[in-house]
Amino acid sequence: MSRRADTVLPWLLIAVLATVPGAVLEARGGEAVAAPALAHFWLVAAAALAGAIASAALTAAGVRRNDGRTVLLGTAFSTMTAMLAVHGLATPGVLAGPNGVIGFAGGASLPSGAFVLALSALPALRRPRRIRVLVGVQLAIAAGIVALGASALAVPSLVPAVPGTRSPAAFALLAIGLGLLALLATRAVRTWQLTRRPADLFVLVGLSWLGFALAAQMTIPPGTLGFYFGHLLELSGVVALAIPAALDLRRDGASLPLVGDLGATALVAREHAFLGVRVRALMVRLAEKDEATEGHTRRVALLAVQVGEALGMAPARLRTLAVGGLLHDMGKLSVPSAILQKPGPLDDDEFAEIRRHPAAGVRLLDELGGFGAGVRRLVHDHHERLDGSGYPRGLAARDLDLETRILAVCDVYDALVSDRVYRSAWTPQRALRLLHEEAGRHFDSRCVTALARIVTAPAAAAAGQAPSSVSAARRLPRAA
Repeated sequence: MSRRADTVLPWLLIAVLATVPGAVLEARGGEAVAAPALAHFWLVAAAALAGAIASAALTAAGVRRNDGRTVLLGTAFSTMTAMLAVHGLATPGVLAGPNGVIGFAGGASLPSGAFVLALSALPALRRPRRIRVLVGVQLAIAAGIVALGASALAVPSLVPAVPGTRSPAAFALLAIGLGLLALLATRAVRTWQLTRRPADLFVLVGLSWLGFALAAQMTIPPGTLGFYFGHLLELSGVVALAIPAALDLRRDGASLPLVGDLGATALVAREHAFLGVRVRALMVRLAEKDEATEGHTRRVALLAVQVGEALGMAPARLRTLAVGGLLHDMGKLSVPSAILQKPGPLDDDEFAEIRRHPAAGVRLLDELGGFGAGVRRLVHDHHERLDGSGYPRGLAARDLDLETRILAVCDVYDALVSDRVYRSAWTPQRALRLLHEEAGRHFDSRCVTALARIVTAPAAAAAGQAPSSVSAARRLPRAA
């Protein structure tokens, strides 16, 4: 199967799963259904139970790991659970007669849960100092909702019958809820672009089901097929969100697609979890061949994605940069260890062997298959320079994309500031001075400036005397 098919088919499947329920609601939602009150009660109770289990697991994990994001996610599920519990218990004919609580709790359950999830975008709530305060707030919200529901059931006139179906209040609540769910969907898409994990993409299905469920509650009257189907979608949506959360609970605590807290640097730091077994296997092979080169590739990849983030690159491009950074020196697997670890200067034949490693790396990736054109380009072109003086193809600025320019700068910087068998490490200031001097000729000025801001203060990078351009440039091919 081609790489394009690997990308398109999951989206087609997600599109079908996410849109078919809407078509069903549109086509058959208005049909009358004779169903007992207990049918509504048990549907809502099942959704509340799923939310309660997810909330308890997430909260316990958040407390154990001192992770505020996970506790906040648990609070979102507990808020929905409490609202759904009140909504189910208020079902007329089960524990109470006609009342306004059922509509109020049902309409507010999904928007309130989505609102709590949206709060995870606030930095102060991602890394709170006191987890117990968040847990206390969670318990207080749940207790308050249950108390309000109990009092309203005891005194039915306490809560008005709002929002009524297709009323202005219903449409306003629907708009708010859909907006919050759309925000969460944006986070999920961004996370999927970085991780390419199917579970992260499946979150979109759960969010779409919750959106249709909310639309059914606000626009379709009780006693219809759409009313009950909407509650089934609500249960399915909660489960669809809980499954990826449970998977991430085993790894990181919070549900990455929901809290939207995954950065590109995590791809490099945990390539075994996010970049697949092929990347992991190649990194293991490189470490067995030469630990210094393996460590160099990790540092370069980390710097590259940090520079990419600083320059505002899209998540999909950051993923390509992370994979390309980790694999850019894989061609050195074919270089004899005696050359890689030679403590003195290389002769012409040895230097020619070193210069063949970009093409060897591309051949290796082609043999393995499954690596996109962007990754292969980074592996092949990371020694190219803007003025055409690089190798192996002598490309000029017009042929070098931003990813390649970033990787070239980070590759040279890390090579210079690292100890090598043939020389001692340069200081960061000295390495940055060289890069600034060569900016515009060999290296992209934007990339050099962004790297300088990441590794040191800009003033430190500009201070002192730069080494001779000619003598330094002669070292760069071996250094990298």
